[in-house]
Amino acid sequence: MECNNKLRGILMAVAALLMLPQAAGSQQGQHPYTGHEQRPLKALSAQQIADLEAGRGMGLALAAELNGYPGPLHVLELAEPLGLTPAQRERTQALFEAMKAQAQALGARLIAAEGALDRQFAARSVTAASLRDGVRDVAALQGDLRATHLEYHLAMADLLTPQQIARYAALRGYGQGAPAAPPHGGHGRH
Repeated sequence: MECNNKLRGILMAVAALLMLPQAAGSQQGQHPYTGHEQRPLKALSAQQIADLEAGRGMGLALAAELNGYPGPLHVLELAEPLGLTPAQRERTQALFEAMKAQAQALGARLIAAEGALDRQFAARSVTAASLRDGVRDVAALQGDLRATHLEYHLAMADLLTPQQIARYAALRGYGQGAPAAPPHGGHGRH
């Protein structure tokens, strides 16, 4: 019995010691912005900057994607199972390249606008007027970037047939959540 009590005591001490790093980590984790003050741009993570520079979608076109309007990149990735014609493949590649170029240009401008706003705060030179102007610039660029991605999803829906759009939704695993084809698109006429 005494041996069991000693063993129980040792196990409890070991468990307590093992929990110390977790407790210390949870204290640090209570501050979600810890470490962000070291970022070159406080409002953007390194991943966000990389995504903007690369012209990636970053979920900006989910309203289209999840409602039956495929994206050019994913259509290219699924070209074989979708049965794209050579003309559809060529047009999709052109749409993707144009979308990427526009998104990269807007991404660069957005990074610059965030940088300008960040520098004003860092220099303590921000005013109510410059704040509003800076935020408007950032917001307009964010809107333009999102619209760009959404417009190319719209163009894809017009390029594909309703059957290809339905197949796309199935291949992407959307199941019952996304309509098979947009009501006005999917005519495959381009």
